Amino acid sequence: MPFLGIDVGGSGIKGALVDTETGQLVTERIRIPSPPTFQPQEVLATIQTLIEQLNYHGPVGVGFPAVVQDGIVMTPPTAKAFPNWEGINLAQEITTTTRCPTIVWNDADVAGLAEVTFGAGQGVSGVIMVFTLGTGIGSAMFVNGRLVPNLELGRLYLRHKKKTAEHLMSDLIRKQEDLSWEKWGNRLNKYFQYIELLFWPNLIIIGGGVSKKHDRFLPYIHTRTPITAAQLRNEAGLIGAALAAATILT
Repeated sequence: MPFLGIDVGGSGIKGALVDTETGQLVTERIRIPSPPTFQPQEVLATIQTLIEQLNYHGPVGVGFPAVVQDGIVMTPPTAKAFPNWEGINLAQEITTTTRCPTIVWNDADVAGLAEVTFGAGQGVSGVIMVFTLGTGIGSAMFVNGRLVPNLELGRLYLRHKKKTAEHLMSDLIRKQEDLSWEKWGNRLNKYFQYIELLFWPNLIIIGGGVSKKHDRFLPYIHTRTPITAAQLRNEAGLIGAALAAATILT
């Protein structure tokens, strides 16, 4: 049975039905622009529209750009820190609005789940860490396939720079500061060497849209840990959210 995965972002809300046995999308991906003010009722209405367009009535999985505990949004979403979200039980709100049982996870967690199940981390044991480089830095960690949820390593404070990692090394910062691939790669190198020192992972996977250009910055990252680009790219959030939806029936 295919399940619906929804990937909520600051600029767009995407959805598709996914065969969770193969990781393949079985419908076209639908994308609806996110409401500019990104308020809870507006986002709920957009999700409802997406589900209606797919004529879907089963379990739904949602990746959301915030810390999420038991379906409840705990932090302002996205790097823009939209207000009025903290304490919202988003899973329950979507369930009530759409009558589809819904599970909500952090967006990096669902993308990581997809990569571990069907992508670059498939078949790798031990500790796998997935980082999504975009407007901010999302992160996920899996220990022998089990997720450690809400690992907000983009918020690591780097004392010598007096900034968080995502304010120094996100893809947005690369563009804003017009960094060369070498200079950005050197920043990433220091960050991932620090991550390696803290967690000793068996594999690091780098995702986000910039991973398509991994050959331009990966040569500047030197870690003991094997480091590779994500394979599922823009579909990872949808696939991982659908995998989360499948757990509703287990």
